[in-house]
Amino acid sequence: MKVLIIEDEKAMAKEMCVFLEKAFYLCDIAYTAGQANILMEENQYDFILLDLGLPDKDGLQVLSDSKKICPNASYIILTARGDLEDRIRGLDLGADDYLAKPFSLLELQSRMQAISRRKSGNNDPVIELGEFSVDLNKRSVLHQQQGIELSRKEFDLLSYMLLHKNRPLTRFQLSEHIWGNFSDDDNDSNYIDVHIKNIRKKMVVFAPVDWLQTLRGIGYKIKI
Repeated sequence: MKVLIIEDEKAMAKEMCVFLEKAFYLCDIAYTAGQANILMEENQYDFILLDLGLPDKDGLQVLSDSKKICPNASYIILTARGDLEDRIRGLDLGADDYLAKPFSLLELQSRMQAISRRKSGNNDPVIELGEFSVDLNKRSVLHQQQGIELSRKEFDLLSYMLLHKNRPLTRFQLSEHIWGNFSDDDNDSNYIDVHIKNIRKKMVVFAPVDWLQTLRGIGYKIKI
């Protein structure tokens, strides 16, 4: 999943980026509202982590503007401000959650996971998928308690599709949110197809995977 960190404290922004990338997120950093606007015009993000105390623009105004550019992103406000009014205004403007500094990076990750599950309708991190059990937190796939080994990218792809189950996802969408961007080389545009093929190959040994549908000319969908 793609994350935009909008934070003017460079050390904190980099610390969040390193932590989240170890948790398999793709991160961009903006230190100002101006930098954030450029990135949002060029990319679609799953999460935007927004500090309210930016040097060039009020964070609440940034939130309002960002909702127009990236309406499908989930927003978490990160700020040292403790004023209740700021929290209420942020939530009223469409923020999904609020964390006051200093905060635990593990708590941030947990909040992000909870938001993803809530928006996808999966409040439990363990999702039953046909005869399989997928644990989004532990990054594991089981069939009758037997583990199935997927590569990092294969699991990223499967989990992203699960969080958007029953929705058609184009190859571009999948590539952008899993790899960060689409390869400039058209010959490499079959990366998604290769990974889908590998997922099917590894799982069909245990049980049918007809829930993983190919949409000709479009992309793929997990139908539950």
